[in-house]
Amino acid sequence: MNWKKKFISIITLTSFTTLIIHIINKLICFSATMDNLLANNSGSYYNWKFGKIYYKKVGTGHPLLLIHNLDTYSSGHEWNKVLKELSKTNTVYRIDLLGCGRSDKPNITYTNYLYVQLINDFIKQVIGEETDILATGESGAFAIAACHNNNSIIRKLILVNPPEIEKLAKIPDKRSKIFLNVLQLPVIGTFIYNLLTGREYTNNLFSEYYFYNSDLLDHDLITTYYETAHMESGSKYLLASICSHYTTINLTHCLKSMTNSIYFIVGSEKEGNIESTDLYRNILPSIEMEIIKETRQLPQLEKPQEFIDKVTIFLEDEF
Repeated sequence: MNWKKKFISIITLTSFTTLIIHIINKLICFSATMDNLLANNSGSYYNWKFGKIYYKKVGTGHPLLLIHNLDTYSSGHEWNKVLKELSKTNTVYRIDLLGCGRSDKPNITYTNYLYVQLINDFIKQVIGEETDILATGESGAFAIAACHNNNSIIRKLILVNPPEIEKLAKIPDKRSKIFLNVLQLPVIGTFIYNLLTGREYTNNLFSEYYFYNSDLLDHDLITTYYETAHMESGSKYLLASICSHYTTINLTHCLKSMTNSIYFIVGSEKEGNIESTDLYRNILPSIEMEIIKETRQLPQLEKPQEFIDKVTIFLEDEF
């Protein structure tokens, strides 16, 4: 009987612990999203084959697709400070990528090819004509690959702080696959995700990586990003894929065959940014670059007017 009692005790303790962790997960989600800062009140949804994609269309003129940084914290909110100005000269489409913001967050492995497909399908089925793309971070790599895949639907690319080419060449290994499987677990995986995306980490993300001047940060901005990361437990599937290198893509062959006009906007204070851009230009010398001083990963939020000035000049240039 002793082994039976021990077995029952273990099952009971495990069940109770799992219940407590589940409750903690629910409380974290509730507290993070109670302000509802990303309430959908003016956007639309594109019913894509892998889930609904939230987007907002504003303005008139040549189409411009805005693609935010690839992160569970990120959404179309990234463009809020420049959206109005851009819409004065362009028909602007601001999307939330699959797994981010107000778009669906299915339980799948998110890959680079998935996002390349999304960009191409969105332009073909929603925009319906040749489009310029403005993308941040790793999303810029998807834009380049989408352009390589079908350059007849994409005109110009403006990439904000594109990732290092060396990092993009990483591929999944045994360790990363284990992390992927653990983070995808129903309760424990969600708990680990909540630990990795806590409020303190969100604050540090802005002060050490996103912004150079922390005096420009405001509570609502950080809270919106924190809320975005916890809108649904499905956000963990994207983080698992990012950390396991499923979203990376080797761009060398894409860049070598590019004929489209490409423009980089980089933050002067983002570590290794200038050197990274030089590696891109070694492959494709025609890439143009502008530096926004005293900014890091998100100059469109840190110095929106200077950012607008540089984007506008490039979009107006003929090539």
